[in-house]
This record gives sequence, structure tokens and C-alpha cells, in this order.
Amino acid sequence: MKKIGIIFAFLIATVSMGYAQRVAYVDSEYILKHIPEYVAAQKKMDDLSVQWQEEVDAQYAEIEKLYQEYQNDQVLLNDDMRKRREDEIVQKEKDVKDFQRQKFGYEGELFQERIRLVNPIQERVAEAIQSIADAQGLDIILDKGSEVTFLYANPKLDKSDEIIKKLGFKPDPTLLD
Repeated sequence: MKKIGIIFAFLIATVSMGYAQRVAYVDSEYILKHIPEYVAAQKKMDDLSVQWQEEVDAQYAEIEKLYQEYQNDQVLLNDDMRKRREDEIVQKEKDVKDFQRQKFGYEGELFQERIRLVNPIQERVAEAIQSIADAQGLDIILDKGSEVTFLYANPKLDKSDEIIKKLGFKPDPTLLD
């Protein structure tokens, strides 16, 4: 909502100055669907995520099994044995949480993999957008695929297919949502 307010304020300010800016938009999600490296990167990240989540689930299942065994044996254990079993369960819970943070946390392995695989693609798209903007004398290019809400957008202003062509791919309208 804040972005919309800023955009409207910006548009009002430019109109009041009597300076008409040339505006266009792109759909970044549509563009990225046309880039095979991006699709492959997404699949690789999804596969890693599933694999690591299965490992997490297996570790939690093991913890649950240990806890159930502990519950069943608790009355038979002396204080020292009980304490050791509790410590073992607590340590395994700590280990699985550390594993989750290492894989899925902020700047974890999945985040690093995304940077490694996706950032170069996003940079190429940004360069293509800049090139189209410069060539066509556009002042503003908005992203339809981001949080900006378009109540109406003239399809003539959509430069997504031009960006796809600039990147060396053929637009496929069936990839539109």
C-alpha cells in the first residue's frame, strides 16, 4: 500500500510539473519463465529444499521415537539414566534446529544457492530492461509481477516480450498466468 502511495505521489508531482514521463511495465515472472537457466535453477532449489526437508522430518521422527521410548522406560530408569536420556533428546532437538538454520535460515545454504544461481540471471534481465528503456526513451518501467498493484495497464505499455527477445528467447504467451 505504501508503494502505491509513493507511485501516485510521484505521478501527481510529475503531472503538476508539466513534464510527461514515458512509462512502461514488464512482468518479471513471465520473463523469468522464458529463461531455461532460471527454470533449471528453480527446480534445483526446489529439489534441494525437498531433500533437506525430508532429512529434517526424518530427524524429528527419530526424536519422537526416542521420546516415546523414554516415556515408556521412564519408570524403570534411575535419575542418572533419566537425565542422560533427556539430555540426548534435547541435544538431538538442538542439532535438528541447527541443521534447519544451516539449510533454510537467512543466509543458509538454500539462500546462498539462490544467490549463486539466480542473481546472474536477474542481472541479465535488469540489463535488458535498461537497454530497452534507453532505446525507447522510457523514464519509468514498473514490474507487474511485484507488489505494485495495477488497476489497469494498457497492454501497449507491456515491454515483457521485448525483454524476452532482447535476452535471446522467443516469447510464449501460454506462460502468462
